Amino acid sequence: MTDTTRNVAGLTRDALEQFVSAALAEDMGEGGDVTSAVTVPADARLRAEIATRQPIVLAGVELAEAFFRRLDPNVAIGRCAQDGARLDAGAPILRLQGEGRAMLTAERSALNSLQHLSGIATLTRQYADEIEDTGCILLDTRKTIPGLRVVEKYAARVGGANNHRMRLDDGILIKDNHIAIAGSLDDAVRSACAANTGLEVQVEVDLLEQIEPALNAGAQRLLCDNMTPDMLRDAVGIVAGRVPIEASGGVRLDTIREIARTGVDFVSVGRITQSAPAADIGLDYTPIKK
Repeated sequence: MTDTTRNVAGLTRDALEQFVSAALAEDMGEGGDVTSAVTVPADARLRAEIATRQPIVLAGVELAEAFFRRLDPNVAIGRCAQDGARLDAGAPILRLQGEGRAMLTAERSALNSLQHLSGIATLTRQYADEIEDTGCILLDTRKTIPGLRVVEKYAARVGGANNHRMRLDDGILIKDNHIAIAGSLDDAVRSACAANTGLEVQVEVDLLEQIEPALNAGAQRLLCDNMTPDMLRDAVGIVAGRVPIEASGGVRLDTIREIARTGVDFVSVGRITQSAPAADIGLDYTPIKK
């Protein structure tokens, strides 16, 4: 029996229905899958296997299933792996049996979702593994494709990251543009604190000289932007545990470990959602003889 209360890829059941509907409408247009309609007999049935062609961290398997179930409610699906699994090349993910036309129509939307989310989870896991023993926590960012933030941040969690702000109303992050418009760092921070929103006030600093003014004005967390490892070590010494410190800006797979070992509490990486390549996952069919 399907659990109708649990989220799928971070989506509520209502959001899942909307997501699947929008993706299929985008792909099918008004005329539907005309190629399958004119080449595949209406009563044709297929077996299919979805497998990965490269080592991956799997994410989005239930979301992929939802596309096939939408177009063929009676499709038989055998799940071979769960989200979060590390799979070797050639490992099966799903085995399906159902209506041929429906399966062919759902294929692209299902694979696009599975490839994209698994790509994010795979890249995120690489970053998380680099800092696993440092005590530093990997964070994602709001650098996501519009409309896909919930599922992309879900994939980042599957890969081993913690979610930073999901939306602008999740927390206060005062950046250089806010400071410029407010007039000064002090003015921006004090104004945010005085608003009594109940949200944590985080402040972006790119100079060591900004740290004490930010803390004196009431900052509850610092984001050290584009600082070198030496600067980050100095920042950790200045803060001396008074507030958490997040390092951000230009973090790469070959630099994240050195950054994490400076003593910062968090390191955020935009590229795990912004630049993750799609995983190489394919689907192969076998007709079911009558």
